[in-house]
Amino acid sequence: MTPKALLDAILQLPPDQRLQLVEKVWDSLAASPDEVGVPPWHREELSRRLADSTAKANISWQDVQDRLRPPTR
Repeated sequence: MTPKALLDAILQLPPDQRLQLVEKVWDSLAASPDEVGVPPWHREELSRRLADSTAKANISWQDVQDRLRPPTR
């Protein structure tokens, strides 16, 4: 089966089954992280962020969530 045919078959599944499939694929990747390559640009971005000591680069998870919430009226 070609990747396109496989994708077409997956997209025909109901949403709950697609989600289960994604979870199983993700778990299989997480079980062998050394086999998953990290693109150079990911490493470069991580290095850049770690080198930036400004408050903007180091915000808390709570601040991130607060920024993403719609404003209350």
